[in-house]
Amino acid sequence: MLLRKEFTFDAAHNLVQYHGKCEALHGHTYRLAVVLEGTPDAEGMILDFCELSAAVRERVVSRLDHTYINDIIPQPTAENISQWIWDQIEAPLSRSNCRLHEVWLWETATSCVVLSASDRTGRMGDRGRP
Repeated sequence: MLLRKEFTFDAAHNLVQYHGKCEALHGHTYRLAVVLEGTPDAEGMILDFCELSAAVRERVVSRLDHTYINDIIPQPTAENISQWIWDQIEAPLSRSNCRLHEVWLWETATSCVVLSASDRTGRMGDRGRP
């Protein structure tokens, strides 16, 4: 079973190792989805949404919202930001009944990157879920 929670944050960045429009300083309203895979516990939950929200807000949103991301992540592409996010939340969200399954990060309404557990172990995973 999958559990998903979404967040938004605003931040600026520029891609210094890229030659094109995004090389210049610009900003986004990022949309983030965190997906856990697991089985419901004795209370009937994979993880309480409040606990998930608190962990992501403390470790990710509060650190990236209204910042210049380059100060935190060199070459802050959506791909690199999603990996940084994974590193911040994987351990705090791991439980005996669940684990981090995917991180979805939208830079725009139509452009996102999906990082899955299988990507972290070098295997290709399912990309079909919206």
